[in-house]
This record gives sequence, C-alpha cells and structure tokens, in this order.
Amino acid sequence: MNDLYEKLRARLDDMGTGFPATRNGIEIKILRKLFSEADAEMFLLLSPMLEPPESVAERLNLPIKDTAAHLGAMAKRGLLFRQVKDDAARYAAIPFVVGIYEFQLNSVDETLARDVEEYYHAALGKSFAAFGTPVMRTIPINKELVTEWPIAPYEDVMRIFDDQKKIAVAPCICRTSAKKDGRGCDKPMDACFLFGSHASFYVDNGMGRYITKEEAKDIARKNEAAGLVMQPFNAQHTGGMCSCCGDCCGILRSLKKQESPAAAVKSNYYARVDGDLCTGCETCLDRCQMEAIDIVVDKAIIDLNRCIGCGLCVSTCRDAMRLMKKSEDQQYVPPETGMETYIRIAQERGKI
Repeated sequence: MNDLYEKLRARLDDMGTGFPATRNGIEIKILRKLFSEADAEMFLLLSPMLEPPESVAERLNLPIKDTAAHLGAMAKRGLLFRQVKDDAARYAAIPFVVGIYEFQLNSVDETLARDVEEYYHAALGKSFAAFGTPVMRTIPINKELVTEWPIAPYEDVMRIFDDQKKIAVAPCICRTSAKKDGRGCDKPMDACFLFGSHASFYVDNGMGRYITKEEAKDIARKNEAAGLVMQPFNAQHTGGMCSCCGDCCGILRSLKKQESPAAAVKSNYYARVDGDLCTGCETCLDRCQMEAIDIVVDKAIIDLNRCIGCGLCVSTCRDAMRLMKKSEDQQYVPPETGMETYIRIAQERGKI
C-alpha cells in the first residue's frame, strides 16, 4: 500500500508546483487522509486534460456507470476538477497546489491543517519558489493607482471582473486552515474569486456563492482596505484571483522568506516614495506584506528588492507614495491560459 501512495505522490510531484518527498513522510500521511486506495488508483490513471466518464471507462475497461459515480464522488471531495457543459460532466487530474488543497475548503480539519502546515515548512513552501514561472502574480487593485498608462487588461482587478460572465466568491483556504490550526488572522474571509467553470465548480461543491460584478468589486475594495494583496492566477485569461495576507497565504509567506521577493513575483510595478511629501506616519509599514518599507529619519524608505508592486502603501498615502510601471524591457507578459502556465512550470521543472 505504501507503494501506491508513493506512486501517487510522485504523480502529484510531476504536476503544478510539485509534491516533494520528505524524510518523515508527512506528505504520505496527507495523501492517506484524502485518498482511499481506490481513489489513488483512479487518480494515477487520469489525465490533466478534461475527459468524460465514457472515455475514461473505455480507456480503463471499466463499467461506465461505476466510473462516472467514482469520478463524481472524487470531484465532490475536491480530488479532481469537474467541468459541466450541456449537462455532461468531464473530469481532470489536478495538482495539490493550486488544486486539491484549495478544494478541501469544507473538509479541512485540525489534523489536516497541522499536517499541511508541517509539510509546508518541510518541503512544500520551498517548491513554490523553485522555478521561474509563478502560479500566482501580484497586480494593483485599480489602474488609478498607477502613474503611467495604459496598463494591460490582465493587470487591472476591476477590468478582470468586468470581463467575466460568471463570478463566485469563497472563503480563503489559507486563513480557514490557519484558524483550524490555532493560527490565522482577522483579515476578511471572503477572499477568493472564481471565474467561469471554476466558479461553477465551487458553487456546485458548496464552497462558494455566485456574485455580480459589482459585488465582486465591492468585496475586492474592502479586502484591499483591510490590507490584502490581489493575486490572480498567472494567466492573461485567469480562472481565479485571491486576496492574500502575508500571515496565512502560503505563496506570500514563501515570498516573504526570500531575499528578493520582487524577482520572483513577476509584478510589472513598484512603489516609490516622495521624500519631500512623506511625513513618516508609518501607515505604510503595517500595509506592506513583504516588510519592504523602513522609516529612516522620519521618512519611508522602500527596498525595491522586496517590493512586489501590490499598491497597498499607495492607496493609503496618495500624496507621498506612487506606483510606478517598470520599463518596457522589464515588463512580464503572463501566459495566455492556466494550462499554458502549468506547461511552462512543468518544462522549467524538467517534468516534460
């Protein structure tokens, strides 16, 4: 049985940001909690490309009815992704992050939260920063914060909402898990926005609720006011966007530990302070999630190696702070789709 779960771990390690092994095997404990042996065997036979139960059953020489029921049950428990179109469901294998872990929103308990936190410190957190293409990226909440226009549609939170046909909001898995583990913070819980088929998946699985574009904008503004960083999935046509804090978010916590978060986050912006207008009020110190700002002789000083261009310091100090657009030769253009993002990551990790 250990061989089965090790095969499952190795398969997950080939996907997304990976699922690295540890000395104490905490990752196997996590998999045993989430996957039955039958689930593990099924996952190992599935593709990351969506396919209907009929195709899976034919390929695996299994009864269609039993296969459809098993795939549906696994998707309901967040072990697979499900897309429904014209009343027909298709299923795909998914990474642990972003994927299986986020889909445990309704089932995460104290044990799973503690095990994932232990795994994060042992291996998982390091894997977030072990490649060039990030899973998530940081953008300012509003183009009005930026000093230089135009900005791309995928760089403007409000424009991203405007471009969606279907939006859902869900509680943050990171803050949910942290609270189960006795940690956490008091930031808003309605923090994860899902679009299109991802929105449908969350709502159908009882993890989120549909909202209008204006409701999404209002929630995003409140989250930004509370000091949360806007992080869409790293794609021009993104399937979701999170409102993240440096205390609970796995990705921001990993960035925070780096010497130069700015180099890893692929933001196209950076903050600049006008020393003549800065009063040294220290509001920006609490707003910055990367500890990129210090007060020296009553003036704010920004470490550009740590600034991730989120604009949190700018929105509360429009007089002294500016959000600057990086030069054209430093501009990062995200992959078109989430699938392209994962392909790039897999190539960089030597998995394909």
